[in-house]
Amino acid sequence: MPSIEIIAAVLFALALTHTFSTKFFERLAHRHPRHAGLFHLLGEVEVVFGFWAVVLIAVMAFVAGGTQAIQYAESRQYTEPLFVFVIMVVAASRPVLEVIKALVDSIARISPVRTVVAQTWLCLALVPLIGSLITEPAAMTLAALMLGPLVFRSGIPEWLKYAALGVLFVNISVGGTLTSFAAPPVLMVAAAWNWDSAFMVAHFGWKAVIAVVINATAVTYLLRAHLADARPVSLKADRQRIPHLVSTIHLAFLAAVVAFAHHPVIFLGLFLLFLGFTQAYARYQTPLILKEALLVGFFLAGLVVLGGMQQWWLQPIVSGLEPTALFFGALGLTAITDNAALTYLGSLIEGMSDAAKYMLVAGAVAGGGLTVIANAPNPAGVALLKRGFNDESIGAGGLLLGALLPTAVSAAMFLL
Repeated sequence: MPSIEIIAAVLFALALTHTFSTKFFERLAHRHPRHAGLFHLLGEVEVVFGFWAVVLIAVMAFVAGGTQAIQYAESRQYTEPLFVFVIMVVAASRPVLEVIKALVDSIARISPVRTVVAQTWLCLALVPLIGSLITEPAAMTLAALMLGPLVFRSGIPEWLKYAALGVLFVNISVGGTLTSFAAPPVLMVAAAWNWDSAFMVAHFGWKAVIAVVINATAVTYLLRAHLADARPVSLKADRQRIPHLVSTIHLAFLAAVVAFAHHPVIFLGLFLLFLGFTQAYARYQTPLILKEALLVGFFLAGLVVLGGMQQWWLQPIVSGLEPTALFFGALGLTAITDNAALTYLGSLIEGMSDAAKYMLVAGAVAGGGLTVIANAPNPAGVALLKRGFNDESIGAGGLLLGALLPTAVSAAMFLL
C-alpha cells in the first residue's frame, strides 16, 4: 500500500477529531484573546476539512512530488461543492425565501394550533419534503433561515436546540428520497442501478414521509411551551414589496440551477447572470449569503479531497457485509464520512443484490443527520444556525445526541 494512502487516512482521522473539537477552539478564543482570531478560525467547522485538505496536498507534494499532488487535486470532482454554493445563495435570496414563507404562513394560519407552533412544524416537516423537488441543500437553507428566529434564539434551552437541529438534519437527509435527483447519496447510484423517481417513492419515499412527520411532531411538541413568546414568521417588512415578476424570475433561476445540477459550466453561468439580476433590482434584495455559502463549499471541497483517498479501506468494508449488517454498517460509517461518498463506493461493487443496494442507501440516508459531515447539506445548516447556540458554535456531541432518536425512527421505518 502506498505510504501516501496511510498518511491520508491519518489526516482524515485528524480532521474528524478536529470536527468534534470546534467548541474547544471557541473556548480557547475566549480564554486567550491575543490569539482569538486563529482559534476562531480553527473553531469554524466549515474550515476544518478545507484546512486538512490543504495539509494533505502539501504533504503529498513533499512525499510524491508537486506534479502528482496537483494531478490528484485536479482529478477530484468538485461539482457538488460548487452546486451547494450556488443553490444556497439563490435559495436564500429574499424573493425565494418570501415565497416559501408565504406558503408556510398560509398553511399555518388555517391549522388548528397556534400559528408559531404550526410554522415550526412545517419548517421541520414540509420544507424537508419539498427538498425532493428543489434538492436537499436548498431545503436546508430555507428551513434554517425560517427556523432561526423561531427556535435557534435566546430563551430556548440548549438541549432543545440540539434536539431540533438533529430532527432538521435527519429530516432533510431522508426527506429528499421521494425523487432520484434531490438527495446526494441517491443521486450517486440512481443511474448505475436504474432507480427512477417512481422506484424511490415506492421503496423509500412513503417511509421517509412517515419518519419526517413523526420526528417533526415529537420535537415540536417539546418546543411548544417555549414558542409562546416567539414571533411568527412575518411577511411584513419596511422594504419594498417584491413584484410577482421578480419573484418568478428568482424561482426560475432556482429551477434552472436544479435542472443543470450536474453541469457546473451551465449553473455557474446562470449564477453569474443571477448576481447581475440581483444588482439590477437591489431594492428588492437583502444581502446575499455569499460568505456562508463559500465556507460550506470550501468544507465540501475539502471533504472531496480527503475522502478521495479513503477508498482503500472503506470499499472492502462495504463489499464484505451482508444486507442487514450493511444497513447498520452504512448507518455508522455515514457518521464519519459523507453518505454520498459511501453510496458511490457501493455503486462500484459488481454483483450487489437488490437487497444489499436498498440496505446501503437506506442506512446512508437514515444516518445523514448524525454529524456535520454525514450529509452534504449539513454544513449549510451549521453555517446558518450556529449563532443561535452558546459560544456561537455547534458541538459535535450535542448534534449526535440530538440526532439519535430521529435517526432511530428513520432507521426503523426503512427496515420495515
